[in-house]
Order: sequence, then C-alpha cells, then structure tokens
Amino acid sequence: MKVLVIGSGGREHAIVKKIALSPKVDKIFSAPGNAGIAKDAVCLDIAVNDFEQLADFAVKEEIDLTIVGPDDPLVAGIVDVFESRGLRVFGPKKNAAIIEGSKVFSKELMKKYNIPTAQYQTFDDPKEAVNYLKTCKYPIVLKADGLALGKGVLICNDFNEAAEGVRSIMEDRKFGAAGNRLVIEEYMTGREVSVLAFCDGSHIKPMTSAQDHKRAKDGDQGLNTGGMGTFSPSPFYSKEIDEFCRKNIYQPTIDAMKAEGRDFVGILFVGLMLTEEGPKVLEYNARFGDPEAQVVLPRLKNDLVELCEACIDGRLNDVELEFEENAAVCVILASEGYPEHYEKGFPITGLEKFDNQKDYFLYHAGTKLQGPDIVTNGGRVLGVTAIGKDLREARSRAYEACDWVCFPGKYYRKDIGKAISDL
Repeated sequence: MKVLVIGSGGREHAIVKKIALSPKVDKIFSAPGNAGIAKDAVCLDIAVNDFEQLADFAVKEEIDLTIVGPDDPLVAGIVDVFESRGLRVFGPKKNAAIIEGSKVFSKELMKKYNIPTAQYQTFDDPKEAVNYLKTCKYPIVLKADGLALGKGVLICNDFNEAAEGVRSIMEDRKFGAAGNRLVIEEYMTGREVSVLAFCDGSHIKPMTSAQDHKRAKDGDQGLNTGGMGTFSPSPFYSKEIDEFCRKNIYQPTIDAMKAEGRDFVGILFVGLMLTEEGPKVLEYNARFGDPEAQVVLPRLKNDLVELCEACIDGRLNDVELEFEENAAVCVILASEGYPEHYEKGFPITGLEKFDNQKDYFLYHAGTKLQGPDIVTNGGRVLGVTAIGKDLREARSRAYEACDWVCFPGKYYRKDIGKAISDL
C-alpha cells in the first residue's frame, strides 16, 4: 500500500511512525511533513489546505489511503474533495467535522441529545455577552466559536476580566473569524481526561485515556498553548467512568451525529471533566489530539492502517482495540517565548541518541532541514515520549531523554505528570 499523511506536526510524525510498522504499507508520503517525518516518508511541498493539488497527487501516485492529521483541512472539507475524486481517505467529512469547527454547534448538539456538558449561553453580539456576564458566577469560561489552534478558550476570574475577554475575542478579533460567535460556559471543576476514539459512522471504539497540559508554565501557569506535554493512561479514568462515558457520551454522540445526517467517520476526540456530578464533555475534536497521539499511539497494539480501513468500510465493530499494559509520558520541547514571540532557525543536536531506542520516541513538530542540519521551525519543536511500566517510570525516562537534545532557547515544563506519578 501507498499511504499519504497530511500535516507537519508531532501528531503526524506519530501517525507516520505507527503506520511505518504496518506490513501492509510499502511507501509513505507526507504533505508537507517535517525533518523527522522525512526519515520515514517522502515529504511533499504541498500545503495542507491545497486540496486540489493534494488530490491530484493522490490520484497520480495511486495512493491507497490518505490520513488527515490537522483540524483546519478537515473542517474546510478536504475529505469531501478526496472522496469526490474516488480516493480513500480517513477523517470526517465537512458536515461532520463541524463538531470541532463550531463550539456553538457542538454545545447545541449536546443539549438537544442530553449529552452531559457544562451549562452555557451563546452570543453573536458582544454587548449582549457583556450584559450576560453581569449575571454570572465566577470563574467563567469564554470560548471562541471557531478554530483557534487550541488557544480560543479564556478562563476569567471576575467580571472585568471576562468583559475584556469578550472585547478581545469578538471586537479585537484576537482569534480572527473564530470569534464571530462566543460561548460563555460555566466553569467546571474536577480532573480533565482526554479520550480518542475510532468511529465508522455507526460504531465507536474508545482508545486508552490521556491527559494534556495546556498552560505554558509549570504549575499550570501562563498562557494556553497547543499542549506542553501529556501522559497516558489517566489513573482517574476508572472502569466505571469508562462504562458511563460509553453509555452516556461516546455512543450517544455518534448516534446524534447520524440522526443529524452527519455520519462521523474518523477520530473523535472527547475532552472530559470528571466532576462531582459525573463526567461531562468539555470539548470535541475531529482528529487525533496533539500531543495526545504521541502517548496513545505508541501503546496501541493494533495495526493503525487496518483500523483506519475498518472505519472507512463501516466494519469497526468487528475489531477489538488492544493497548499495552504500560504507561507513556510526552514532554514538549518548545522555543523560548512560545506561545507568543519566539525565534526560529537554531540547529538541533543530540537527535541521533533516539535512534534504535525501544522505549523512547522523538516526535518532530516544528523542525526543518537546512542544508545538513535540522533546525527549529516552530513554537513546539519536539515531543520527547518515553514508555515505562507505570507513569512514574515513564516520566523519569522522558525527562532523562529531554537532556539528550539541545538547541538555543530550549524550554519545557518540568512538571508534566508529576502530581500523578507522585500518587
């Protein structure tokens, strides 16, 4: 088989590494890929939003399967374009990817089908939003309706902070068109858990649990980022919670999308808050999480290509997902200053120390080839993942391996999974 992976981040590198293990795969392409992906795949100079050129390549090269990594092309309808050309592609169509593309849509879906989530109100007028804030309890959560690189959520501790948040999102357009509409949501407390699931439009198979760390600095301080690290599994995601979520969240979501004429095929990412009243949905995404994929995929026993094909063919129910009885921790090595201003183009050394390692993985995110060197090319540069018999061992190994890699301005959180591994 020939497989095309669309995207250029750590998530896509994790996907490429996993499908490279499949005996079904002869050749992998990635568009546009990165310096790490280039070790396992042929990288193409085609942007993720150039649907026609990507489809032309897939037709010409007779690609057997395309896997779409990022949210933007999915929400914009890349799957529809590929399918119209007779190509096999893994991911939800545009009318299903809206579950991530619009917070308003997803909240209204949950309300209509009684899927547990936080109380909320939606607004398209900033003045009405500010007036509503005068009636709220604090803290409160503001969510830009559209895609905002995982950064379109503000937690506000008082009215003044929230009113300024409304202005920045809806008037100053901090997140561009994503802020045309706004969700104001009650602040939920509890443990956060992320669960990714394979879906074939009718059936859903949840994977092992994970937990992300969004804030830039230790102690969950600083600005929201695309993710500074993650671990899997969550010790708080018990068998009882899993059973509740399967019955009241996962399958009802797939059934709701089908009832709305939006059959969901691909990866559904469910962000959960384990509240005192039970699990509730924080958010949905329509693809593998990043960096959740970097701890979930190394623990997956199944052939990823076979799973993607089962979803496309509507036979997911015939497959049994299997995961290793171990743990994984991923620490993101970022450029100093991320997620705001940071410099690029610094040479990276020590990458070869990950070659031929069994329990250590290095996932490239913001890197590129520059002559003979691999240099930094983004805010999140690398993801260092380690496997261990438990979270404590996996965390120790991940931080050990963080020291193997060097580049000017290297920054990373020192507390990924610490509170959990100390339990």
